[in-house]
Amino acid sequence: MKLLFAAIAFFFTAGVQAQAWPSKPIKYIVPFAAGGTTDILGRMIGAKLSEALGQPVVVENRPGAAGALGVEMLAKSPPDGYTIGGGTVSSHGLNVALYPKLAYDPVKDFSPITMLATLPNMLVVHPSIPANNVRELIAYLKANPNKLSFGSAGNGTSQHMSGELFKTLTGTSMQHIPYKGSGS
Repeated sequence: MKLLFAAIAFFFTAGVQAQAWPSKPIKYIVPFAAGGTTDILGRMIGAKLSEALGQPVVVENRPGAAGALGVEMLAKSPPDGYTIGGGTVSSHGLNVALYPKLAYDPVKDFSPITMLATLPNMLVVHPSIPANNVRELIAYLKANPNKLSFGSAGNGTSQHMSGELFKTLTGTSMQHIPYKGSGS
């Protein structure tokens, strides 16, 4: 009798085995506009993951609010392993200070997989600006308040915050020009 029950149990549970992962396409959310560094890295990783896993990895750009919109979408996705995404110092660091009612917790809502890259912010000027070093740039900015502008990948991004910090530390004035991403 025990053998009969074991055979019946085996017969009915044989088809209920767990599916191999991944059994369907994976979504990779890039929380910034197409063409920027986060997007390029996401597409490179997506291609390699697709090749290694044998399933398509579909990159979906969800820009806005220094990465907050895309990262919120990622946080609210089902925890089934079929939605992954990239985060940055903006989406997981700066936004906590900038947005008091952030719709996600950058620590509790995510499980980090790996560090993909580190990217420096650089201070550069057009050759027409009469400054060959930072000291000369500061002197020029003080002599010409609000004559120059600085661009960033958007409000609240690390480029924006770096520009604002530079202005504060040097006592200079420049106009911030937010673009729709670093690839703009």
